[in-house]
Amino acid sequence: MTTNEFLGKENFTIQNKTVSESCPSNIALIKYWGKYKDQIPANPSISFTLNHCKTNTEMEFFANEPFSVQTFLSGNEEVKFAEKIEKYFKNIEQYLPWILKGKYVIKTENTFPHSSGIASSASGFGAIAKCLMTLDEEFSGKTSEDESLRKASFLARLGSGSACRSLYNGLVVWGKSDEVEGSSDLFAVKYSDDEIHPVFKDFNDWVLLIHEGVKSVSSTVGHGLMNTNPYAERRFQEARENFVPMKEILKSGNMEEFIKLVEHEALTLHAMMMMSDPAFILMKTGTLEVINKIWDFRKETNLPLFFTLDAGANVHLLFPNDGSEEQIKSFIETELLQHTQKNGVVKDVTKF
Repeated sequence: MTTNEFLGKENFTIQNKTVSESCPSNIALIKYWGKYKDQIPANPSISFTLNHCKTNTEMEFFANEPFSVQTFLSGNEEVKFAEKIEKYFKNIEQYLPWILKGKYVIKTENTFPHSSGIASSASGFGAIAKCLMTLDEEFSGKTSEDESLRKASFLARLGSGSACRSLYNGLVVWGKSDEVEGSSDLFAVKYSDDEIHPVFKDFNDWVLLIHEGVKSVSSTVGHGLMNTNPYAERRFQEARENFVPMKEILKSGNMEEFIKLVEHEALTLHAMMMMSDPAFILMKTGTLEVINKIWDFRKETNLPLFFTLDAGANVHLLFPNDGSEEQIKSFIETELLQHTQKNGVVKDVTKF
């Protein structure tokens, strides 16, 4: 499959229009870290889409006015973000030929705190891509729901790689993998619900806010450092290989192996950062204290509380709704919240 599938129609009729869309964030289980030109991932990834942590976006389009973008986040104008969106719109003109023929006012807000370890770029660009597809169907004609979602995922990827996974609920795969039919580097695909054991369909994701400031190294810079990382190619191969056991784990419901693989992937992500040149560490003291307490708790109780990490210090606590969740929640509140900056925690689920 090539990008030609997504080229825009030359015949369109534009008009003033206001559209609103919402898109959730996601958390990767097999991690994407390292990319090629045009946001092509160096390895496939799979993620849980969250239920409550979303970006809500309103896009006003003023037809036939000089092209410009004005953006507001929670009511505050964001000039630098507007510049980023202008560049993004110019980059995707071949897929939406009408896109530069008007003025935009974009108002957006997140249902979760900024710098919380929840990917706002994923939900943000996902919501923008959905708005653009709604406009495109108004101006160029309707397409099927599947085609519209696939193109929205394709467009979201060009804004933020992981955003392409947020267009679908449940478990979502981005990147070509022999283990997942229909998978592609150009857009994400929903992992078949029929291949997922029920225990993985009703999960909690509580994010401990260990550090609520701006990261010392951005994800964009971190991805770039993989280009010179001596361990990068082995890492990319390992991620591809990890889809083999993950596929079997998801089908069988093997929680012990799921925990082992997800935690290994999280720690490998941060190991790659520490082996970059220059090296950098995004975990904080609280991150390590939480991880060690989780391991001790699991050893003592045999309850399925485990973690994953994004490219930052905050810890995603994962645990199923299988009857053990109340004991796990009590442990989190009494033993783990003390390691956050301000007793900060964002509570979400990945039910589907």
